[in-house]
Amino acid sequence: MIETAVLKAKVATDSEFEKNSKFFLEASIGDTPLIRLRRVTKDLPENIEVYAKAEHLNPGGSVKDRAALAMILAGENSGELTKDKTILDATSGNTGIAYAMIGAARGYKVTLTLPKNASHERKRILKLYGAEIIETDHMNGTDGAQIAAKKLFAEQPDKYFYPDQYNNEANWKAHYEASATEIWQQTNGRITHFVAGLGTTGTFV
Repeated sequence: MIETAVLKAKVATDSEFEKNSKFFLEASIGDTPLIRLRRVTKDLPENIEVYAKAEHLNPGGSVKDRAALAMILAGENSGELTKDKTILDATSGNTGIAYAMIGAARGYKVTLTLPKNASHERKRILKLYGAEIIETDHMNGTDGAQIAAKKLFAEQPDKYFYPDQYNNEANWKAHYEASATEIWQQTNGRITHFVAGLGTTGTFV
C-alpha cells in the first residue's frame, strides 16, 4: 500500500513537473530588454540613441522563438495541429530550434528540412531536442528546403502539421502584437526608426 502511494505521488509529481516546465519555457519567451549601443553613437549628437533588442535571451537563443510558439498555438487553436501529428517545416536553423524546443515541451514530434550546409552546432541542437532532420542540397538554399517540406506534406497531409513559416500570418502577428508593443513601451513611444534583418520578413512586416 505504501509503495503504491509513493508511486502515485511520483507520477503526479512528474506530471506536474512536465506541466510547469512547459509553462516556464513558454513564459520565458519574449519581454526581452533593449540594450543601448553607446559605442555606435559615440561620435554622434547626444540625442541620438541606438538600442538593440536582446532576442538572444529567448530560451531558444533567437527571435524565432516568438513566431514558432505563435504558429504552434495557432495550429492548436484551429484544430490543424493535434497530438498525432508531426510538426513539419523548412528552416535554416533558428526557427527549427524553436520548433524542436517547443515541440518537445508540448509533446510533439518535429521533422525539419534544412540545407546540408547548416552549421554543425544547429544540427546538434536540433537532434538534442529530438527533431528529425532531412538535409537538402545546399546549392538550392532555403528554397530547396521549402520544396522538400511541401512535397512531404503533399504526400502525407494526415501525418504532418505544416505551419509554413514563410506564409503564416501567425509569424508576423507574433511581432505585431508582442515585439512591437514591447519596443514601443520600452522606448516610451520615442522610437523613430526600426532596422531588422530579413528572412521570412515576419519581424519587419
